[in-house]
Amino acid sequence: MHNASADHQPQPVAIQHVTILGATGTIGVQTLDVISQHAERFKVFALTASTNVKGLFDLCKQYAPQYAVMLHSEAAAELAIQLKAIGSNTIVLQGEDALSEVAAHEQVDVVMAAIVGAAGLHPAMAAARAGKRILLANKETLVMAGNLFMQAVAEGGATLLPIDSEHNAIFQVMPHQRSKHLADMGVKRVLLTASGGPFRHASLAELQAVTRAQALNHPNWVMGPKITIDSATMMNKGLEVIEAHWLFNASPAQIEVVVHPQSVIHSMVEYIDGSVLAQLGNPDMRTPIAYGLGYPDRLASGVGSLDLLKIGQLDFCAPDPMRFPCLRLAYEALTAGGTAPAILNAANEIAVEAFLAETIGFMDIPVIIESILSASQIEEVASIEQLVAVDAQARQSATRWLKNRS
Repeated sequence: MHNASADHQPQPVAIQHVTILGATGTIGVQTLDVISQHAERFKVFALTASTNVKGLFDLCKQYAPQYAVMLHSEAAAELAIQLKAIGSNTIVLQGEDALSEVAAHEQVDVVMAAIVGAAGLHPAMAAARAGKRILLANKETLVMAGNLFMQAVAEGGATLLPIDSEHNAIFQVMPHQRSKHLADMGVKRVLLTASGGPFRHASLAELQAVTRAQALNHPNWVMGPKITIDSATMMNKGLEVIEAHWLFNASPAQIEVVVHPQSVIHSMVEYIDGSVLAQLGNPDMRTPIAYGLGYPDRLASGVGSLDLLKIGQLDFCAPDPMRFPCLRLAYEALTAGGTAPAILNAANEIAVEAFLAETIGFMDIPVIIESILSASQIEEVASIEQLVAVDAQARQSATRWLKNRS
């Protein structure tokens, strides 16, 4: 006898194997939190970290991945000893090549690319060439190598899902039938929202005196130190403008930054008919992470409901170019094209490191970047090897600049 209710049984979902590049960072930990809520859908295949042995050991103990990768050999040796002592079967690998190996492994379906800095470039490229679903939370991949990476995604047949809350928001409210040009989809421009960080009302004199502790105190988001400083200088938004250019094929003129202190509207898309579609939610990275993991399905993320009545009002203003010269520099690098964004990114990383080490002031960050950019030769981008060399050269120039200054 035919049982009608049997037709409505949910189909079992094939388990997706996930590699998390940068597992001990904020995004990595939140990705594991979402995965834990959907154990029937996801299995952790590999976890990677740079030097945080204790952090990766704890995660390996909890998630029992097939592989763990440490960037540095001493850290890898230490982790291997600790895992062996508890009878773990996780295989420990080390070095940059191992990151690419676990990103492109044939058993892997999903790669969360959340390594901060240029170190994330090679494994993200490897995942693209291998046709993986890439949840991209590493800015540098698109900032440094946008055209090469988008080409690798297309050629490898990979699926690219942006995880930055702003780009994820734009992705969510863009038409699902993608076309190469915004105009063909009826899109006029994209509006990237920015919290404005802790200093959106600071005077120029106050900005000159900003301390490390003040800059690390972000009003809305909990993030690693580098991205928190970038948020305070608004370089973070500048890098996102460059990313938006590659992700959505938008010209600099089609990307506008709007300061929105509540961080409730994560970004907007304006259409040619006058409609503006926005994605709203509590400022919690588990929302875009769950969107990327489940796409095209929606998954519970553990994020609470947005209470608009409690928020009461949403404010908007234009970013001040005097307070935030880093945003202007990013637009200039995008317009210059070629290797300019890679130089901007490298000089910024050195400048932020120096500020975190308290060897330069807050407003010295854009001064260093502008100085290195204007003194550099901009070339057409031809290969990853060239970009790695350009990155190293810009870092050396920025380091020399700092030495000469002291």
